[in-house]
Amino acid sequence: YASFHLIVLGLDSLEARRWMNAAACALLAFHPNGQPDLGTVKPLIDGGTEGFKGHARVILPGHTPCFECTLWLFPPQVTYPLCTLAETPRSPAHCIEWAHLLEWGRARPGEEFDPDAPDHMAWVHAAAAARAAQHGIEGVTPALTAGVVKNIVPAIASTNAVVAAACALEAVKLVTLAAPGLDNYLLYAGGEGAYSHTASYDRDEGCVLCSPGVPVEAGPGDTLATFLAAVSASAALAGRAKGGALAGPSISLNGTPLYAKGAFEADTAGNVGKVGRRERERASPPPLPGP
Repeated sequence: YASFHLIVLGLDSLEARRWMNAAACALLAFHPNGQPDLGTVKPLIDGGTEGFKGHARVILPGHTPCFECTLWLFPPQVTYPLCTLAETPRSPAHCIEWAHLLEWGRARPGEEFDPDAPDHMAWVHAAAAARAAQHGIEGVTPALTAGVVKNIVPAIASTNAVVAAACALEAVKLVTLAAPGLDNYLLYAGGEGAYSHTASYDRDEGCVLCSPGVPVEAGPGDTLATFLAAVSASAALAGRAKGGALAGPSISLNGTPLYAKGAFEADTAGNVGKVGRRERERASPPPLPGP
C-alpha cells in the first residue's frame, strides 16, 4: 500500500474498512512538532451502500477523521432477544434467527454452522419455514434466510451507480488537483427522490490510529501484559475504542515486535510476562569489573 497514490474502498463490512483504515494510518509518520508528514499520507476514498442509502467519504489520515474517529456514525447491528425467538416470534426474521441461533445447536450438537455451505443454509430455511407455519407467519424465503443470517441488505443498482460515481470523481480530484476535494462525508438517500447532504466531521485529536500518539503511564515494574491492559483501558475510558478497537493490541519498539497478534503471536507471547530492560538490570545488576 505504501506504493499507492490513493486507495479506493468498496468493502462490504465495517470490520474490513477498519482494517484498511488501520493499514493506511500505520504508514503515517509525524514530524517532531506532531504534524503529519505529507509524504506518508495515503488518501482513502470509501463508498458504501445499503438499499437506497449510500455514502462517499474522503479520509486523509492525520488531517481528516478516520474510521476510528467516527465509529459513532455507524448504528449497532440489529439483534433480537432470545426470549422473543424462543417463545413469541412475530416476523420471518425471528423464525430464521431461531433456526440459526437456537435450533441448529439443539438438532445438530457439536456441528459448526457454516453460512457459506448450501446444505446448512437449506436446513436453516426449512426449519425456519416450519417454525413460521406453526405461528402463522409468512415470508420465509431462501433469499430472506441468507439476508438475515449473513446480514445482507439487497443492493440497488442506482444507489451503487451514484456512490461509485462520487468515489470516482473524488479520485480524479485527488490525482489531478482539478477541484477541491470532498470535505469530508457525503450522504445519499434515494428512497424518496434523490437527496444528498455533505458534512464536515472533526478529527479526534486523540485517536489511537491517526494521531501522533496517546500517552499511557506505566510503572517501572510493570510487565508487558500490564502495559497492554493499561493501553486498552486508557483508550476505552477516553471513548476511543468503540466496538473493541483495542481488544488485544499489538506493540512494537523501534520497529521490533514485542507482542504481535495473529500469525506471530506464538513467537512473541513469551514477552508478555517480562518487565522492561532497565527494571531487569536494576533487579539483577551486572557483576562489578575485576581489578
